[in-house]
Amino acid sequence: MDNFKIIYKILKIMEAAMDLEEFDTKTISKEALNLTEARWCRIIAMLVNEGYITGVEVWNSFDCGYPKVALSRPEITIKGLEYLEQNSLMKKAAEMAKGIKEIVPGI
Repeated sequence: MDNFKIIYKILKIMEAAMDLEEFDTKTISKEALNLTEARWCRIIAMLVNEGYITGVEVWNSFDCGYPKVALSRPEITIKGLEYLEQNSLMKKAAEMAKGIKEIVPGI
């Protein structure tokens, strides 16, 4: 799966969880997303470092070559919500451009 699709999926799950009393971290686990631990940890660490999510502890492990993470109380931030909004608008624009291309020959 494309890394950006994974990121979008994680943020979308976290955005939907804003209505819940308690977030089920299993919904964004490496198993639920069908990822290796290394890729999952790296993606979660990137989301934290970019300010898209909070409530996650990230540390460098000397046992492996990737950061380790622990989800305590993960939540999407305003920056994460903005990422979802921007990507949603870009998707709509791409779909509209594709539709125009199909309608107007020679474009």
